[in-house]
Amino acid sequence: MSAFFGLGKTRTFKPRKDVPEGTKQYQLRKYAEATLGSGNLRLAVRLPEGEDLNEWLAVHAVDFFNHLNMLYGTVTEFCQPTRPIPIELSACTRLTCHRCGRYEYLWEDGVRYKKATKLPAPEYVDALMNWAQGLLDNEEIFPSEMGKPFPKNFRDTIGRLFRRLFRVYAHLYSNHFDHICALGIEAHLNTSYRHFFLFVNEFDLVDKRELAPLDELNEAILAEDKGR
Repeated sequence: MSAFFGLGKTRTFKPRKDVPEGTKQYQLRKYAEATLGSGNLRLAVRLPEGEDLNEWLAVHAVDFFNHLNMLYGTVTEFCQPTRPIPIELSACTRLTCHRCGRYEYLWEDGVRYKKATKLPAPEYVDALMNWAQGLLDNEEIFPSEMGKPFPKNFRDTIGRLFRRLFRVYAHLYSNHFDHICALGIEAHLNTSYRHFFLFVNEFDLVDKRELAPLDELNEAILAEDKGR
């Protein structure tokens, strides 16, 4: 699928542009693609020996944003504008147990939404992806120029970004998994999330309490990974 969709049919998100050839991030992306092709996601998330951690985090942040952008775009028409973002755990994959729970996310970006605000699910995801895209396109935070340093608080920024991207994965699983299956792309969602979770777990990027909506799936991924 080549299009990236946001809220409604008129709203589009642009995939983060590729970094220039010859840069370290370009080389790391090629390396990540090669290790992903091996099918070993545990190996694929590990920092290559001698490489800069911030560069590795930046490359994956861009890729996960683009993957989520595409996945959410496939179900945008099914995302009800009157439905709030609470995550209702009722849709389960073969890797999960049937346990229902309820989680509610409020949106705050310090600009348009200065206070934590309850939004309908499509508006929440739209605000989140707009915020993420602005972050990734900010050269002061995600420099693509060779030799330009990352900000000192980059690790905190990455943690906040991954914490929020997780919420889109949780929403897809809890509210749209039937739609994903009907479209025949559940394998893409499962692989993308497995890669995301193992990456987050490898570098301890998100507090485990934030990952609670998909706890059983996460535990199954770790157990499956250990069994290899």
